[in-house]
Order: sequence, then structure tokens, then C-alpha cells
Amino acid sequence: MHKPRTFHFAAAVIAAGLVLAGCAQTPATSSDGPQTAAPVAPSGSPAAAAQTPKKPVTGQDPLKLPVGSLYKNPSNNRNEIILADVRHTAVLIGDSQSQPEGSWPRAALGSIGYKVYTVGRGGTGFVAATATTGNYIDALQRGDWVLPFGTPPLIVIQGGGNDAAHNVSDEQITANANRLIAALRKRYPPAKIAMIGTLAKGANDGGGRRTQVDALLGNIAAKAGATFFSVGDWVTKYHVGGDLVDGVHLNAAGHAKLSGILAADMAAAGLRLQPDPAG
Repeated sequence: MHKPRTFHFAAAVIAAGLVLAGCAQTPATSSDGPQTAAPVAPSGSPAAAAQTPKKPVTGQDPLKLPVGSLYKNPSNNRNEIILADVRHTAVLIGDSQSQPEGSWPRAALGSIGYKVYTVGRGGTGFVAATATTGNYIDALQRGDWVLPFGTPPLIVIQGGGNDAAHNVSDEQITANANRLIAALRKRYPPAKIAMIGTLAKGANDGGGRRTQVDALLGNIAAKAGATFFSVGDWVTKYHVGGDLVDGVHLNAAGHAKLSGILAADMAAAGLRLQPDPAG
């Protein structure tokens, strides 16, 4: 079993699901930047049966709102989605590696007890963006996708592959990753934060920039006090090269192989969802 590099400090995010961006409205300011109200229904949400909210609800008790409602939280001036069971939900922020329903990050989190709420989109990263969805921190600030109301126990950030593909500099990745972690910590102080690096071949097997970005993210996580799972050699180490459909993305068999390995590593790092205290 691969032993992850884990970094724990006293200070204790996150798939890219399909994101439906809404029309920009009047920006609101908050601790993590200006936001436009963007109705979204990320794939993989525990609120699977909820319809996409058209606009955020204000002035109501959020605990009485239907699951899937978009709520304007007055405490932070952010739009947040109402989940059915946020106390047992992991938030996964990621790219196309996390997007499929049975993706290796999502399946791993499910295996260690969590419901999974995914945000992000294929083609995005710490710096990389698409025509409709910003990079992770910009998407959060603009409201391209929204985070849950309440406090999830775990936030996982996965990515770096698109940053590697665009040859983004270490400095740009570091700056945006640190901004994202700071914003998530301010929003959810009690939540644990973990990072999954950039899936790649080993450094001696053609891993290239992807493997380098994985190592960079490990250093960022260490300094930020986040738990880190290095996957920058997993394609080679766990012999899933034959499961790559395009040199980067896995087929269903590859997702299944790596999800079990990641789940074991997460459990060994103490991230298994803990049962509620009696009573």
C-alpha cells in the first residue's frame, strides 16, 4: 500500500462535477472576494433530486429550506447550497479526474464513509480556467459554483493536471493554491483540509511537468498544514497505464483500481468519517 505524505498541524478542501453557470448579477463582496449569483447544481451532490435554484433565498431560516435551495448567507454574504446531510459530506474541488460519477477521488471518499459534493469542472485547476468556469479560487469568488451551507467535516482539493498542461509557473500555482486554502479555512474553520496531487507517471517514466506539479503541491500542502496525497507516480507505480483512454484520463477499471488505494491511504491518514457521538 502506498504510504501518503501527510502533514498535520493544529489548524485544521475539493471533482469536478458538471457546473451550470448562471448569468452574472450585481457583485457582492465577501471575505474571499466579489461574487456573482450563479445558480448551480454540481454533479454528485447529495441533493441529487433537487432542482437547480433560480436565485438565492434571503431572510429565511436555512434549516427549513428544501434541499438544493440556494441560500444567501448573511454571515459571509455568500450564496450557499442547502445539502441534506452536510455533517457527513466531503466537499471535493477538482478537475476532470474527479468528474465521473465513479471517479477514483469520489469513490475513495465514499469508501471511507462520506457523501460527496463535487464542484469544479474539467479543464480547470489552480490557475487553468475554461471559457465558462474560472480557476478554483476565481470560480469560488465569482460564484461559478457554490459551497454548502453549514460545516462539512472534510474538504478535498484535487488537481494540477491542467496547470501542468498549460505550463503554468510554480509561482502562479503557489499563489492561487494558498489563496484558495485561506478562503476555505476562513469559510469552514473546523473542517479538515486535504489535497490530492497530480496523477502522473513516475519522474523516470515520462511524468514530466505533471510529476513536478504534484511535488509542488506537496510542498504547498506541507506549509499550509494540509494532509497531502502524492499521486505523481501512480500511473507507473500501480500499473494503470493500460487503463488510460487518452494518456491522461482513466477508464472505469482504472478508476476502480486507484480508488481503493486512495481510500486506504486516506483511512491511514485518519480521514475516515467518524461516527456521531452517542446521544
